[in-house]
Amino acid sequence: MKNKFSDIIRKDGFQTLLASLICILGGLFVGYLVLLIIEPSGAFEAIVAVMKSFLRYPGALKMKYFGQVLTRTVPLLMCALSVLFAYKVGMFNIGVAGQYVAGACAGLYAALAWNLPWYLCLICAMLAGALLGAAAGFLKTKCNVNIVISGIMLNWIILYVTNLVLTSVKSPTSPYTKGLQGSNPAALLPGMGLGQFFNNEKSVTIGIPLAILMAVVVWVILNKTKFGYELKATGNNYNAAKYAGMKENRNIILTMMIAGALAGMGAGLLYLTGIEEWETTISSVPGMGFNGIAVAFLGGLSPLGSILSAFFIQYITTGGGNVDLQVYCSQISSLISALIIYLCAFVAFFKFFMASVIRKQEEKKAAALKAAENKEGGEG
Repeated sequence: MKNKFSDIIRKDGFQTLLASLICILGGLFVGYLVLLIIEPSGAFEAIVAVMKSFLRYPGALKMKYFGQVLTRTVPLLMCALSVLFAYKVGMFNIGVAGQYVAGACAGLYAALAWNLPWYLCLICAMLAGALLGAAAGFLKTKCNVNIVISGIMLNWIILYVTNLVLTSVKSPTSPYTKGLQGSNPAALLPGMGLGQFFNNEKSVTIGIPLAILMAVVVWVILNKTKFGYELKATGNNYNAAKYAGMKENRNIILTMMIAGALAGMGAGLLYLTGIEEWETTISSVPGMGFNGIAVAFLGGLSPLGSILSAFFIQYITTGGGNVDLQVYCSQISSLISALIIYLCAFVAFFKFFMASVIRKQEEKKAAALKAAENKEGGEG
């Protein structure tokens, strides 16, 4: 039994799961402490409300909010895929937030200004994200600009460009873009025929299976193809890949293009549902891209693990809105969600710590076994 447990704990998947659980519990505990400091009397009820999320509602409302959680999980998953794809190739794609914004800009403009159908709008969103990703990759390979620096700068540049562009298609009475339902219904993503199950929630679209399919595709590319092997080889050792005859600069630019396309697609799969419009006066980059970083690490940098972690993060974020605002300030729900998301980024650290402990124990056992063998040999 002991040997079986030792074999299980050595597996990378088990270590990822255990590290993720530690981070989740740690985030909830810290959130609970914050609630205790602010108002001890309602702390327990508040943290329970966060954990229940949409499950606290009765039948029909429960399914409605469940549908909304699924819909908002989609862009979070796509941003996580963008982050992990670039990370597997040795680059930290902090520019995923900007690539997400670029996708929103192109997708909404194509829908509202050009009246294109949903599939062409989605392609436009992917192309816009890919172009911004390629720009960061180009700056890295041709100008030796750090990918983090260029990503941060491009985030803010594209944010204000997006505000400028989408001002031309905004509602005349508000800072938000026009609604797709009234302006161009053809741009709305098709539903999955589950409206009755989700209490007629039209936002439950084909975006959900598309996002899961993209997670599978990314996993296949990275782990089962020659192309994926070359990309990872370039990330692991740039000079060795160059020596081996691989086109290292092309691989970096292509990686960032694919990562950008994934983020842009995530924006398209959200805004083309019609449940949210873009605010043209927004002065900060949407948090979806940055949250995708935490989701990627919580999922152990695995495309398939990111599916579950994206759902959990969105589940907790939705639950944060259940806190009693008569007892706590309106920002407390965002604080709790942020604490959990922040600690989720430490999954890789906990995995490294566990692997180090296991390795040291194995080295001690091996040394003790060798010493025992030497002793027996000396006595003989």
